[in-house]
Amino acid sequence: MSLVDLLPSDARLKTVPAGELIFAQGDRGDIMYVIAEGEAQILIDGKPLESVGAGGILGEMALIDAEPRSATVISKTRCLLVPVDERSFIDLVTRRPEFALQVMRVLVHRLRRAGLER
Repeated sequence: MSLVDLLPSDARLKTVPAGELIFAQGDRGDIMYVIAEGEAQILIDGKPLESVGAGGILGEMALIDAEPRSATVISKTRCLLVPVDERSFIDLVTRRPEFALQVMRVLVHRLRRAGLER
């Protein structure tokens, strides 16, 4: 099951054209995004880390720990994003434990990958 499938059916969408900055490393982060459609590139210190497509998430670390964004994300294609603020995140984690588990899996994957490629 995709993270998109776990979101409320009335979730609002944010459209981002191809080649646009979604957020920058060092920005304040109080929202994460679930990609409903499209593909985005994650960069750390200007170096590509990962491409993320539909069903993937962006910005989860800053939402969870309230620290500045650890990466920059740019849309590779037109993206439809579902913004998830802290309140919505807590609600999702409480109601849908599988959402929390999938977010943790992404976090672990990215942390391992970032540590190995540096």
